[in-house]
Amino acid sequence: MTKIKIKDLPTRAPEGLNKEEIKDKREKLAFEIGELGMKMQAEKNKSLLVVLQGMDSSGKDGVSRKVFRYCAPSWTNAHAFGKPTDLEFAHDFLWRVHPHAPAKGNISIFIRSHYEDVLIQRVHKWITPKRVTARFNAINAWEKLLAEDNNTIVLKFFLNLSHEKQGIKLQERIDDPERNWKHKDGDWEQRKYWNQYMKAYEDVLNRSEIPWINVPADQRWYRDYFVANEVHKALKKMRPKYPILKVKPDFKA
Repeated sequence: MTKIKIKDLPTRAPEGLNKEEIKDKREKLAFEIGELGMKMQAEKNKSLLVVLQGMDSSGKDGVSRKVFRYCAPSWTNAHAFGKPTDLEFAHDFLWRVHPHAPAKGNISIFIRSHYEDVLIQRVHKWITPKRVTARFNAINAWEKLLAEDNNTIVLKFFLNLSHEKQGIKLQERIDDPERNWKHKDGDWEQRKYWNQYMKAYEDVLNRSEIPWINVPADQRWYRDYFVANEVHKALKKMRPKYPILKVKPDFKA
């Protein structure tokens, strides 16, 4: 199998697309995702796990807002995985992840994910190469468990942001008062390790058994549409239907 190289993957939309038309299409897709998700929730046969992984400012929160805006909170769960707590550090690295896997009929969105444990910890050499391999094996087994034991469709999106665009977006958080709240000094520190992160991400893309979907993330309007289109395709493929009563109860209003 040909090895994936991030430098060969697009970060921008194809030429010739109309921005406003694409945004209109995304809105329609988002509405239909809400309707399909409601059918999936009613049927309670399958579930959907959406993994959003990418460098700082690649748009993980933005994607979750735009794509799942018509999904009811009662059957949609978004969880952001930050630095593990002391309690989480005291357990295996998947201990904090599994409770957020989707129940049948539900959609779970991971904003960052279990892959953080083979990314940031690897880049900063907090774990050994042997432990990295063990974690990849555990991740692949865990995702296979979800897929085979709980009818979970696992969609994993790599939000592929260019180094140049990340610099622009991080600077916006300093220059724009409405974005100041997003600024973190640590994001600039992590940017210094860009090349190391790209090598680690390439390994993630190549060692995962359930394949990743590359998302060109330099333009918000195309990024959001791209993810919405993939989620919509996955839900349509499930063909969820509202369950019909087999026996009609004899009640009169």
